[in-house]
Amino acid sequence: MPVDDLDPTDFHELTEALKYCVLIHDAITFDILWANRAACDLLGWTVDELKPLKAPDMSKNARQYTRELGHRWLGHAVEHGISATEWCYRSKNGEEILTEAIAIRVQLAARTAVMVQFRDIAEEKAVRRDLSRTENRLHAFLGGLAEGIVVLDDANRVVFASEAASRELGGDLDGADFTAYCCDGPVPEHEGRYRFAAPGSTPRWYAATCQRIDIESDLRGRMLLFYDITDRVSAEERHRRDTQHLDHLARYNAMGDMAMAIAHEVSQPLAAAYNFVEGARGRLGTDTADEAVAWGLDNAVRQIERARRILSSLRGYVGRLEQSEQLTDLNAIVRDCAYFVELRAQEHAVAVEFDLAAEPLPVRCENVLIGQVVMNLASNAVDEMTRWPRAERSVRIVTRRGDDGRPELAIHDRGLGPPTDERIFEGVFTSKENGSGIGLALSHRIVTRHGGTIGVHANEPRGAVFWFALPAAPTRAEAGST
Repeated sequence: MPVDDLDPTDFHELTEALKYCVLIHDAITFDILWANRAACDLLGWTVDELKPLKAPDMSKNARQYTRELGHRWLGHAVEHGISATEWCYRSKNGEEILTEAIAIRVQLAARTAVMVQFRDIAEEKAVRRDLSRTENRLHAFLGGLAEGIVVLDDANRVVFASEAASRELGGDLDGADFTAYCCDGPVPEHEGRYRFAAPGSTPRWYAATCQRIDIESDLRGRMLLFYDITDRVSAEERHRRDTQHLDHLARYNAMGDMAMAIAHEVSQPLAAAYNFVEGARGRLGTDTADEAVAWGLDNAVRQIERARRILSSLRGYVGRLEQSEQLTDLNAIVRDCAYFVELRAQEHAVAVEFDLAAEPLPVRCENVLIGQVVMNLASNAVDEMTRWPRAERSVRIVTRRGDDGRPELAIHDRGLGPPTDERIFEGVFTSKENGSGIGLALSHRIVTRHGGTIGVHANEPRGAVFWFALPAAPTRAEAGST
């Protein structure tokens, strides 16, 4: 039906049927001229009751709802044609109603008017506040989580990253190719341990789980949850090394017991052999044949004496296995080890030079363990020199007091130089064909357990220098004076 066919009363009925509240104000005085049924129902007044009311009569008593501000808002609509605001009306029974209000200038036949359309938004505002509060809580919870969250699309691009994920991996992850952050291969698809890091950064260990999500067609893909377990992995590695160290010590002590038993058992027949040789020499005459036999017996005696010295040194060294930490001289430990180092060096035609400090180097340690370190490093140096011509085979063992006052031991060889592998002291490095790499790892654990440091650097003009330093201990005289 054409609009022209509508009766003026039809427009009135249509306006009355609106659910939106409507107030008509005079554009000059801002007095209320008319209100539709929805406005009357919401405010509780009839049209005749509304007409004489002013802003203070029907607005909330607050600074932002004063008559001056109401007139300014309506005046802005008169000047510019439209103006929107939030206005809190007060109904006849005193109820305060927060509304969204739009004032529109309307040119009527007889005058210019301002039509105000408004609706109750109190419930909507409450919902918005609840949503905002929930969003803030979720934001705070996600921000405080130690677990990082990323959602990846089918191309492994990051479509969502939590604050923890960005904090852990650094930078803005949105849109990034997550494969660049995976240090051990493809993006995880199963629960496990993985190393992640931003390109160029040091990798760290993370425990990760992965699952597919589809949130109301808004966020879909693979959700990866991960948290840092680097400290746990390091602790497990230390535990593994400690266990390995204890296993080694257990074998070492067993070997010591066996060595003591062997030394004891062998010393008896050696003593008997020595007595028999001396008895045979006493029965010899002075002729030439007897002199030849005497020469042989003399050499046999020397070999027996050598064997007895070896057994004596072995018992003296191994016998200290049961001793606890004690005050000793680093030089004395080196001297205790010297015999065994020289035996190994002689076997491979390697010259060994001992350059020990003239002053005592007091340390508090377990002698046998530090002695084990000395022999490990010295044996490695001797083994390294076996690759070179005999004339170049030399090892130099030096003790001194370092610049920081700590007693130091350094073993110089003239081999290939320091290893380039950073894991040299981790129990996984060895340059020997049948080596296990345990010697350097064990040496590292022993020295660090004593509060010392161990390292390696290049020798000049060729070779490597393996060294360790231990905390200085006061001498007995110094301890007594304090």
